[in-house]
Amino acid sequence: MFENAMLLKDSDSKDALCRIIGTCTTKYHFTAQSCASILHLLHKYDFVVTPMADAVVRAEKKYADGSLATSLIREIGRTNPKDYVKDAFGADNIGRFLVEFADRLPKLMSTNVGVLVPHFGGESYKIRNALVGVLGKLVSKAFKDVEGEVSSKSVGLRTKQAMLEILLERCRDVSAYTRSRVLQVWSELCEEHSISIGMWNEAAAVSAGRLEDKSAMVRKSALNLLIMMLQHNPFGPQLRIPSFEATLDKYKKKLNELQPEVHRESTLDGVPSDDDACNRDGEVDHVNTKTLAEEQADSLTDSCLSQVEHGDVHKDSSIPDVGNLEQTRALVASLEAGLQFSKCISATMPTLVQLMASSSATDVEYTILLLMRCKQFQVDGSDVCLRKMFPLAFSQDKSIYEAVENAFITIYITKSSLETAKNLSSLATDSNIGDLAALEFIIGALVSKGDISTGMISALWDFFCFNVNGTTAEQSRGALAVLCMAAKSSSRILSSHLQDIIDIGFGRWAKVDPLLARTACVALERLSEEDKKILLASNGNRIFGLLEGLVTGFWLPENIWYAAADKAIAAIYMLHPTPEIFAANLVKRSLLSVFGSSENGDSKHETDSANAGVLTTVQVGKLSRYLFVVSHVAMHQLVYIESCIKRIQKQKAKKEKMGADYPVVENTTSTPMDSAKISGINTELGVTASEDAMLDSLSERAEKEIICGSYAEKNLIGCCAPFLSKLCRNFSLMQKFPELQAAAMLALCRFMIIDADFCEANLQLLFTVLENSSSETVRSNCTISLGDLAVRFPNLVEPWTENMYARLRDPSTSVRKNAVLVLSHLILNDMMKVKGYINEMAIRLEDEDERISNLAKLFFNELSKKGSNPIYNLLPDMLGRLCNQNLKRESFYNIMQFLIGSIKKDKQMEGLVEKLCNRFCGITDVSRWESIAYCLAQLAFSEKGMKKLIELFKAYEHALCEDSVMDHFRSIISKGKKFAKPELKACIEEFEEKLNKFHMEKKDQEVTARNAQAYKNKVGSLEGLIVASNVKEESAHSDAIEDGTDSEIVNPCPEASAMNYSSNANMGESRESSAASSEMSQLEAGSEEFQSPSLCLKDMPKSRARRPKLKDQEGDVSASTRRTTRSKRR
Repeated sequence: MFENAMLLKDSDSKDALCRIIGTCTTKYHFTAQSCASILHLLHKYDFVVTPMADAVVRAEKKYADGSLATSLIREIGRTNPKDYVKDAFGADNIGRFLVEFADRLPKLMSTNVGVLVPHFGGESYKIRNALVGVLGKLVSKAFKDVEGEVSSKSVGLRTKQAMLEILLERCRDVSAYTRSRVLQVWSELCEEHSISIGMWNEAAAVSAGRLEDKSAMVRKSALNLLIMMLQHNPFGPQLRIPSFEATLDKYKKKLNELQPEVHRESTLDGVPSDDDACNRDGEVDHVNTKTLAEEQADSLTDSCLSQVEHGDVHKDSSIPDVGNLEQTRALVASLEAGLQFSKCISATMPTLVQLMASSSATDVEYTILLLMRCKQFQVDGSDVCLRKMFPLAFSQDKSIYEAVENAFITIYITKSSLETAKNLSSLATDSNIGDLAALEFIIGALVSKGDISTGMISALWDFFCFNVNGTTAEQSRGALAVLCMAAKSSSRILSSHLQDIIDIGFGRWAKVDPLLARTACVALERLSEEDKKILLASNGNRIFGLLEGLVTGFWLPENIWYAAADKAIAAIYMLHPTPEIFAANLVKRSLLSVFGSSENGDSKHETDSANAGVLTTVQVGKLSRYLFVVSHVAMHQLVYIESCIKRIQKQKAKKEKMGADYPVVENTTSTPMDSAKISGINTELGVTASEDAMLDSLSERAEKEIICGSYAEKNLIGCCAPFLSKLCRNFSLMQKFPELQAAAMLALCRFMIIDADFCEANLQLLFTVLENSSSETVRSNCTISLGDLAVRFPNLVEPWTENMYARLRDPSTSVRKNAVLVLSHLILNDMMKVKGYINEMAIRLEDEDERISNLAKLFFNELSKKGSNPIYNLLPDMLGRLCNQNLKRESFYNIMQFLIGSIKKDKQMEGLVEKLCNRFCGITDVSRWESIAYCLAQLAFSEKGMKKLIELFKAYEHALCEDSVMDHFRSIISKGKKFAKPELKACIEEFEEKLNKFHMEKKDQEVTARNAQAYKNKVGSLEGLIVASNVKEESAHSDAIEDGTDSEIVNPCPEASAMNYSSNANMGESRESSAASSEMSQLEAGSEEFQSPSLCLKDMPKSRARRPKLKDQEGDVSASTRRTTRSKRR
């Protein structure tokens, strides 16, 4: 009946069945049969898990008989763990049943859990997950309100400790599912306050280590566990390390003062001290002391630590009296544990920063939640990490943006308007450029939603206007910056304090904080059209006078003036009705400020005399400012021309739209057909096209007039272009004044962006400076400018592509970073084609600077998402180029592993198998073989890919003699066996045998060839030695013959002499061959010694017998005749 799911849904029927099972097992002793039936049902149906657990629990509670439950547990424990691997469905049901059973009968389960522990060594992760859940239920429920003697309590505590240790060990399980489940159980134990202080830090350390787990769900569980541990930590609401250390030192001193007194009293009384904590057998009762310390720590932590962390202890040097020695010792132990926990959480901050860049959305969301909790508990380093959260506001994942927004509201937006204004102003002043852009985006969104109320805006104005006591100039600037961010969403925010912006932003407070003037210029840019008209009507002359004084004056510091002048010129072009006229006067005034001392305005930088040194330095500084002003005005003039063209086009479109409706309203005799006919006639005549062409021609002419105009009187900025080009070519002067070089090159780049002819004339100069300049700032500015030039004049910059990629090898970190950013922008936006130099970008994956490495990884991740993944086509070429680079083996492996990991499609993987196998052809370099084999091993082989690899055996068979190459192929085979079907598995095994056989044959051939070469070398050396000895002997013998002696005897019988000669020759040949063979056998046996010259010379007369065969017979006869004649004469 339990097999009927509909029957179990009826509560009465289910209760009746449960009673029947309980009665049969308790009264009629059908325990074995019931147990077998229950297990059969559990393995077969998933809907019977909860009803069966109810039946077993009711049988135990109603009849006070746990025999059925015990039998079930033991039967499950006796089951072979391998059976659960085959029956995954049954393992899941059994696991759920065990967890239900442990939840309802924890004490009974705790006495029988030992039979289940061996299943932790089984292969079924589902059973291991269930056992982890069982242990969690037992730890939280089985040991509460333990009654009985002290010994039974000790046994219970030891059992609980053993279970917690098993849970810690399971955090390193081979299965990611089990590791995740264990961390979830620890989170549940934290919520139920079932973890002792002794195990708290161990669990925190394990959880912190799991943040780097390869599985996303394990990382998620680890992050959640750390969040729970922070929320339920027993150490207080603030976890600052310095506070813990100071308090701990004070209580340690107090503990040291108490310990001598207690020790002295116990010694005088002859009674053992409490420190020993010995039992009757003289053994130390660790359980009792630990339990006491834990209980006292639990009782004292919340009261004492809260006082300590709130600063009550630091107000006075006195220490609160917490009681006797044991209580003080318990408090010290608790403080040490709290300090350790604080350090553990603080040490995870670098890992959390990395997790915020994870591709998994859950990693990012839970990391933000954890950082938010860390900020609330004032964990060291959490502020800096939270700032790195801001750029995630630009994430395209909605869940990530919502997590960032919620964290921002929780931390920085409070109920108090003044507190919120203070938080936001401090954020604006402490953030860098990237964080400010993200902060502006977040604040704009919050203003649009209404999360930033009008009360908070009023509080920000109070800070800006110094209406709040203690407000500093920096806070005022931060408040104005936040108001400018908010004005981007609601321009009416600035309209109520226009006069305050002018008076405070450009008044005396600007001298206290010079950046306040720059922020005021930004505020002027953000004004609405109505506010601009009001401002020009009331304070037009004053505001433009202030802006001109800011640009041409010298009251701002050098490092701040450039930023302020940038925004001031932008404000002029935004506010002034005729900005080109005002900007021309501004350039003239700036020019006079530089060359006012000379009558003709000559720009001379000679340093011929020492008296002109100070004057030259001043002129160089002023000249740098002038170049900045003239180039910045030129850039804004270009933007202004484009805006005018857009305005004309917009007015033209509006006029055409009104013209289409006008004849219908005014002229009743005209019809819509007539107006459409007129429009068609104009289109046919090309009137509209000619107007557009005329507008484009005017635009081009106006842009041309900025730098290279034909009229000298109308070309104020163009007069500076030749001077600027000559100045940048004066390398000796540029090296002497690096600040001038930075300003001059920046101005040159801006002029090049404006005019194509000027760009083409100075492009080689730009790359020369980029290669040879010693200034890191100059190289960075030029690298950034190349990105703009590539967008505006792609055909001019295209031949210099290789030089642009060369900046990726620059020794400067900032230059390499800017090069990565520029090239990423150009390639990902299809402004530059991916060429063969992309391997330079791949090398940046292993850059020593972590940020550059992360930017390169981001580039390739985004590149892999374009079209059909260009990395697939680029990978073989990159492999060849990277092999020619002097890369470390580990770096090369990491680069290729990352690049191959970005290829996901099976078809592309199969194509790569063929491309990489064909790369083996024609290559004899062993290192190249290893590199290609490693890349093959990193591919995710499918069935077709494995077949392709087997088919292309001939392409790489010659490389299998190397052990390293063979190791990579073995890893491929081991991976292929995991997913292969029986047919393919047989092919893979056959392929493996073929590889091993061919590898051994190649190794044997290599050994044979090596031995043959060694033999050949040794034989050659021996023959050389023999020939040298023969030559020496022949020369000595010939000298003796020429000198002549009285003892010389002539053989009277020529025939006998000839016979004797031939016999000696034959004997000499046999002896020589035997001697050579014996000598060769000794050499082959490994002897490195040669025969001595005396032994070699011993057989020389015999071996020389062969030489007459090779000589002319006539020479032999004449020699014998001469010897006979000489003997007769004597």
